[in-house]
Amino acid sequence: MRWIKPLMLAVVAPVLLVACGSDKQNLEQWVAEVRSRPPANIEPIPSINTPEPVIYDAYELRDPFIRQQQAEQALASSSASDGPQPDPDRRREFLEQFPLDTLSMVGTITIDQQTFGLVSDAEDTIHRVQAGNYLGQNHGRILQITPVLIEVMELVPDGTDGWMEREARIALPDQNRQG
Repeated sequence: MRWIKPLMLAVVAPVLLVACGSDKQNLEQWVAEVRSRPPANIEPIPSINTPEPVIYDAYELRDPFIRQQQAEQALASSSASDGPQPDPDRRREFLEQFPLDTLSMVGTITIDQQTFGLVSDAEDTIHRVQAGNYLGQNHGRILQITPVLIEVMELVPDGTDGWMEREARIALPDQNRQG
């Protein structure tokens, strides 16, 4: 039985080689036929139309990439100077780096008839504040300190290059809601 496999291989191999040889002849014939054909015409490259240059002459109109015209800016700055404005030369206080909603009132303390508020920042550090101090990121000035809340007046942009005042409060947490 061992001799059957080599015998079959010896019979089948020449048949396969003859079959491959005939396919190669067909391939060579097709290549010769394609080469004998005349070359096809290639379409010329289309011409590129150059656009006609346009001269921009609307310099007197408002530039669409600028927010306002100079006249509108002058009007807004004059009306903005009439209202409240933050003092750009004022030295910033430590609690002005925290948003107002991250500050919380934890109590009050009275020293020599002066009431101070005790405010905890986002890092759980307690600070002593008094009326006139600033806190929050919107130029918030403390107006009044009571035993249960701190009243603050903030300066926020009004959307037209000016400022407007906004009242805010930091209240002592309600003990009834906790626990």
